[in-house]
Amino acid sequence: MDMAELGRTPRGGVRRLALTDLDNEARALLARWGAARGFRSFIDPIGNLFVRREGNEPSLAPVMSGSHTDTQPSGGRFDGIYGVLAALEALEAMEDAGIATKRAIECTVWTCEESAGGQWPGTLGSSVFAGARPLADMLALAGFDGLTVGEALKRTRAHLPIAADRPLGVPVSAFVEAHIEQGPELEARGKAIGVVTAIQGVRRFQVEVTGEDGHSGTLRHAWRKDAFAAGARMAVALQAHFHDPLDVVRFTIGRFVVEPNAPAVVPGKVTFGIDFRHPDDSVLARLGDGVDAVCQAHRGPCEVKATETLWVKPTAFTGLLPGLIQAAADRLGISSMPILSGAGHDAIYLARVCPTAMIFVPCEKGISHNEAENATPHDLASGARVLAEVLADLANR
Repeated sequence: MDMAELGRTPRGGVRRLALTDLDNEARALLARWGAARGFRSFIDPIGNLFVRREGNEPSLAPVMSGSHTDTQPSGGRFDGIYGVLAALEALEAMEDAGIATKRAIECTVWTCEESAGGQWPGTLGSSVFAGARPLADMLALAGFDGLTVGEALKRTRAHLPIAADRPLGVPVSAFVEAHIEQGPELEARGKAIGVVTAIQGVRRFQVEVTGEDGHSGTLRHAWRKDAFAAGARMAVALQAHFHDPLDVVRFTIGRFVVEPNAPAVVPGKVTFGIDFRHPDDSVLARLGDGVDAVCQAHRGPCEVKATETLWVKPTAFTGLLPGLIQAAADRLGISSMPILSGAGHDAIYLARVCPTAMIFVPCEKGISHNEAENATPHDLASGARVLAEVLADLANR
């Protein structure tokens, strides 16, 4: 709740966009909480923050756990930040109990998971950490106001004087991310813990429809190059293209920009974004590859260009870690179930460099990316208990 004050909205949500002063203040507060318990903080060139509880053998690769401090423009109090604070709570609990570990354990904050309202790529920090995106290219990216990631990170660094510099891509022995489910399955089934089996894949496209501005009172419809009308036809056709009677496909047009956006002007340009998700990469390939053809078929007198901006393949969590989560929940007498993640997370990229798993806890009615987002203290505590058990186990392996 203290973190939720940083960016609190009148409706009880949080607006804390990545690398803004509010996001930087949240990171600084976390580092101060860690320092109060004797934990050191580190920051890497893409702004990822690491709060470290030292182990008995500092040369061993650390265990990491965390998520992100940034939110959607109309976000909630738990998305991302719960995983960060659950990890810090686990470190504090080990400190209180006098538990020594061989490996260090680090509470992590990955930079710009939520894309800063669409300014920059999501999961920015974790993807650069894992080597999936080049650091130099990401630092040069400019946002809506022209500010680059590199320039924004200078302000982030200034907010964290107690954090020491660290190079990118240090070795990691394992990563566990705790998170609210962001869906209704756990609540509906009365389970407190979701043992995440996989994260479904995602493809994103930006579609630009170019027509011609015209006077709304004088230009006959037969002569118009109405970009909005063309974009609307495309949107309806795409909805049909992605229709799935089994309701496994997730298709969304969440951003639709009309220019010049004036009541008396026939729109000359429309830009919209497509977010498409599925757990099967062959379905991602088949349906995603059809986007351009659908748009071309409904462009009318306008021109259209569909550009793919992201393709992340499904990520499966297998091996030791999911079993440790299940065993910890059983040992603590906390109900659990296997679950698929419909949302993307930083764990996608950590899975490329180390054994990785996720722990889900319920959120009320499955609501997320929404100011009404809510979770109970009991469920949040249950997730933190399971996380602490798993981290202590991994840190002594």
